[in-house]
Amino acid sequence: MLSPDSADDARLPFWKRSHYLDRMDLKQLSVAYFQHYTIMAYLALTALCVAAWFAYPAAALATAGSVLAGVVIYPLVWHLLHQYVLHGRWMWRWKVLAPTWKRIHYDHHQDPNHLEVLFGALHTTLPTIALATLPVGWLIGGAGGAAAAFATGLLTTCYYEYMHCIQHLAFKPKWKWVQTMKQRHVEHHYFDEDGNFGITNYFWDRVLGTYYEKKDRPKRSATVFNLGYDEEVAKRWPWVKELSGGIASGHPRRRAMGKEAAGEPSRHPGAGA
Repeated sequence: MLSPDSADDARLPFWKRSHYLDRMDLKQLSVAYFQHYTIMAYLALTALCVAAWFAYPAAALATAGSVLAGVVIYPLVWHLLHQYVLHGRWMWRWKVLAPTWKRIHYDHHQDPNHLEVLFGALHTTLPTIALATLPVGWLIGGAGGAAAAFATGLLTTCYYEYMHCIQHLAFKPKWKWVQTMKQRHVEHHYFDEDGNFGITNYFWDRVLGTYYEKKDRPKRSATVFNLGYDEEVAKRWPWVKELSGGIASGHPRRRAMGKEAAGEPSRHPGAGA
């Protein structure tokens, strides 16, 4: 029997309901994934890019070069943004930027399995994809090259988002490379946020020295769930706390089960996820 809250939730349109990846299987995720407005937007824009390429075609070699540039550039851009913007301790200091940081990353680390805040917000992702791909595509193949590079960035984002969701499902992937990818990402969320910034691969983490395995670090980071935004920080820069209704520093699952107070830091900093 559904609780009153669950019954009310079930009456809502699909994307106004709450979804938690640790309670979903792969089939449920796939259904939810293709109904999310951001994925529909990315796929619709990709179709427009294909139409633009046919209207202003680039040579085959230039098109291939534009696609390759998108594939190579996107992971590096994502890594740098993830490390220095999303995990940089500066956006919360600006009242105008605090709501954006809260929405695009703080909320995700507060509860990594909450699907509604896992997907990137279009007003931040689309300009980023465009800036990372359109100029280089244009230089390589003009309008057609730009369309090809932008489409590559959009499809790469779709792939990233799907794999990101898989990493938060409560199941063990069959493929070894997905298992490894999932383990590194779980460590980023539940052990030490200062590393393993990649989503689908950790090439740039290895190059830039941010790759790690749990055995390489002696204890869990005290800021893994709040990204350094704690009560002391909130005294000076209160906007994220005000928008969030408080600060939660403990393990999300333990908080949901009532075993750890919402504002109480973990008492076992060396414990595993």
